[in-house]
Order: sequence, then structure tokens, then C-alpha cells
Amino acid sequence: MYRKGLSRRDLLKLAGVAGAGLLMAPLGCSRSGPASGAESEAAGEHEALAYEKLDGGVVHCLLCPRGCTVRPGQRGYCEVRENQAGTYKTLVYGRVCAAHVDPIEKKPLFHFLPGTTAFSIATVGCNVECLFCQNWDISQKRPEEIPSSYVPPTKVVEAARANGCPTVAFTYTEPTIFYEFALDTAQEARKAGVHSVTISNGFIQAEPMKRICEELTAVKVDLKGFDEEFYRKYVNGELKPVLATIELVRKLGKHLELVTLLIPGLNDGEEQVKAECQWVVRNLGPDVPMHFTRFHPDYKMTNLPETPVRTLMRAREIAVSEGVHYAYTGNLPGSDYENTFCPKCGKKVIERYGMYVSGMHMTDGKCAYCSTPIPGVWT
Repeated sequence: MYRKGLSRRDLLKLAGVAGAGLLMAPLGCSRSGPASGAESEAAGEHEALAYEKLDGGVVHCLLCPRGCTVRPGQRGYCEVRENQAGTYKTLVYGRVCAAHVDPIEKKPLFHFLPGTTAFSIATVGCNVECLFCQNWDISQKRPEEIPSSYVPPTKVVEAARANGCPTVAFTYTEPTIFYEFALDTAQEARKAGVHSVTISNGFIQAEPMKRICEELTAVKVDLKGFDEEFYRKYVNGELKPVLATIELVRKLGKHLELVTLLIPGLNDGEEQVKAECQWVVRNLGPDVPMHFTRFHPDYKMTNLPETPVRTLMRAREIAVSEGVHYAYTGNLPGSDYENTFCPKCGKKVIERYGMYVSGMHMTDGKCAYCSTPIPGVWT
């Protein structure tokens, strides 16, 4: 059964499975409070991965393309990794600030176990600052500013299974910044026969991405625009490393889907959309699903209107004309282009309304009408 979300009370219950109920256990202390045993992980005592030690106690982060150089007592740009006396520590290991049971279509992943749910988790923090962020109230905060509960990887997996979720999703904020927690959780999930997916901005270095992809089944990347200036001005990031991540995921054979939030007047120009689609077909092939989703005013961009419906439809038309086999419109419930169409016979093979699947016309991953294989993860 789909649950919209787990309340703070639910989070503070998460420790063993009681019958068929939610698995949630008493989570522990604030960062400044006393800690013992496993809870010490939540107090900043878990060493980070992907960094090197320099002279004078300085550390160099090798996780994301920023490559922060951090002096003792300071934090990286993401504010969740801290140099403690020459050792880089993650301050958010297991510190879950959001947990929900979501339809997998909400991610959105349309070619991945349609109609199932994902146990979705996040910690505080991000390594970019999108001025249009829809989860800014947790992504743009420091760990000490947001209540959280300590949930070790094994308990996350148990919670997923207790809630009938075949998948754990790292989402809402940026999984790169809780990399160690996501990696350990994905490892535990794989052991238990549970899938793991990451919903990412793709702003990560190659080696850590390769490592976590060994544990993941699918990756959704938010390709926020197809212009370096847009990335610098409105994302405080870079486009080139994101494209490199997308190509890497595809090369590694992981299921991949892309989402672009179209913002009126900023990244929705037809030439930019066309260039993006051409790059996708040329570098990834025609079968990677592309989602063009509707912007609504939020965070530091409350002055702009919602994306016109025609803009979304036109982006989808451009994608199809450039050879993309699976192009979708998002945040537009009732649109015919929420559905999946067979690229050969043109018939609907998956019918959706919003985040819900209303019809499946596939057999063994193939179109039920003409037997054309539909790329994705179906079982």
C-alpha cells in the first residue's frame, strides 16, 4: 500500500519489525549530544571516503568536482563533511531527515519496476545550490539545523522490506553528499535482494561514481539544462562533469533516465532542448528515457510563472523528432505523454496518470502488440 510519508513520530519508532508494521527505530542523539556505539556514527565519527590528506592537517576532497581543500575545523562546500584534526568526517552518516514510501514513478523512473514503491531516504545537504530547488528546506541546511534520526543501513533495508518496497531510493537532497551511508545501504540492500537507485544531480567524480554503481540497479540524473552559463548562474555547478557522469553510468550498463525541469525563459529555448536531445541520442543512444518536467515557483525563484503546457509538449516533440524513443512530460497529470509508447507500433505499453500506473501491456519486457523489446528493468 502506498504511504505518502513517514511522520516524525514514525521516524522515532524505527528499530525492529513489529509484525507487518513499519520498521523504524529510536534514533539517537543530536550532533552535540552524547553518543555511544552505533550512534557515534551520527555524531560525526564516521570517516569520509574519497579524500586525501595534505600537509598541515589539510584534506583534499575527491568526492565531487569541487575538490574542496579543507583546513582543520572547517567544512567543505556541502557543509556536511568536516576536517576533524586532519581526518575528514561525514556528519550525516545514517542521519535520516526524510523517509517516505513513494511510487517509483515519483522519482521519476518510468522504465523501472512500474507500479512498485521505493523506500526513499535523505539526509541534510547538497553540493550545489539550485535557485529553483523544491527541497531547499533540507538540501540547503547544515546538519545541526534540521532534526534527524540515526538509522543504520541494515535498518533502512529492513524498513524497505517491511513496507513491501523492492527498492531503496537515495533521493530528495543529493545522495553524493551522504555517499558513505548510501554506499553501505546499497551493499546491504543487494545482500537482501533489494534494489537501490540514486536520484542525483550527477555532480560527482568518476571513481566514487564507479564504486557506487557496483551496488546500484538504476540512476536518474537531473540534467538541469544544456548550457554552462545556466549551470554557473542558477545551479552553482558545472555542466561538463554532469555529462561525464551520465556517459559513465551508461557505459557501466546501469539503467539510466534523465530529467530536465524546464524553467520559463532560462533553459526552455527550443535550440537548447534540441542540442540536449541530439547529445543524448549521439552519446547514449535513443533508448534512454528523457523527462521534461514542469517548473513551479520555489526557493529563490518565486518570481517566475509555471512552465506553459505548450513548452513541455514542444520539448517532447523535439525529442521525438531528434530520435529519442521514450520522451515524457512531467508534473502534468493527465498528459498523454506520461504514457510509454512502443517506438515501433506506436501503441501504449504502459498507461499512467500522474505517479500511478493504470495499465500494462507488456510481456517479458516486450510490447504486447508487436513484441518489440522495451528497454528497462521490469522484474
